[in-house]
Amino acid sequence: MTTEISKTIAIVGPGAIGTTIAAALHEVGRTPLLCGRRPRDHLTLQAGDQRITVPGPVQTQPAQIDRTVDLVFFAVKSTQIDAAAEWLAALSGPQTVICVLQNGVEQLESVTPHVPRGRVVPAVVWFPAQALTDGSVLLRGDAYLSLPDTSDSRLVAQALQGTLCLVDLAVNFSALAWRKLLQNAVAGLMVLTHRRSGMFGRPDMAELTLAYLRECLAVARAEGAELGDEVPLEILDKFRAFPADMGTSILTDREAGQPLEWDIRNGVFLRRGRVYGIPMPISDILVPLLAASSDGPG
Repeated sequence: MTTEISKTIAIVGPGAIGTTIAAALHEVGRTPLLCGRRPRDHLTLQAGDQRITVPGPVQTQPAQIDRTVDLVFFAVKSTQIDAAAEWLAALSGPQTVICVLQNGVEQLESVTPHVPRGRVVPAVVWFPAQALTDGSVLLRGDAYLSLPDTSDSRLVAQALQGTLCLVDLAVNFSALAWRKLLQNAVAGLMVLTHRRSGMFGRPDMAELTLAYLRECLAVARAEGAELGDEVPLEILDKFRAFPADMGTSILTDREAGQPLEWDIRNGVFLRRGRVYGIPMPISDILVPLLAASSDGPG
């Protein structure tokens, strides 16, 4: 069902997450402006039995943008923020809302300096979207976002109203963001082993994963996140319930030889844990290995 929403919308970063949001909007008649690094005629999302094609083209030159928009979904990785900053300058006016679809709990700190005008809204992305070799994206589960309960977030929720992507305006947004970051941190183990979700069925990996999650949980709690003792096992069980071949974006980047989001996913726990004097024995080993896997040299 198409619902008339009189907002202009842009997607910056039409990767797996950006394509999912673009397809959700296009399906209900709110086709967004597409902005990215590579020219493409269209985007394609496979969601269950649905195959949604979003018409392009994908714009590649920020200097050619001649108007601002009401809403920007900023869906580039943290390692690509500087390269994508020109899009924010070109698309943002004083009333523009920029919804940051990135991992981590430092979205405001990392993106706001690049926004000369407009207001930044952080988000937690809960859906498993996977880029395929043919350029399309496979959505392997339900799609929804968690946003802080603010007036700017309500504009985002309105834009996605009636789409395949549900929006939760959460009063406990900080706790949700830290919980998702715990899940993201565990994916670092997949990078170092070059294995997918099936590896978490091993008893030794389950033991290591729980120990790492409990270490990270102590940091999240020190930051004020209200998360219970049950959270580490719930996250481990979620990985064990995934299909054995389920990957993650940071593993995909490692396999492609791309820079990794190791700092915002894993380094943040070590950095902040040291501030609070929390022992971080696993992070002390894991983070340097991830950093070297990403940045070298060698």
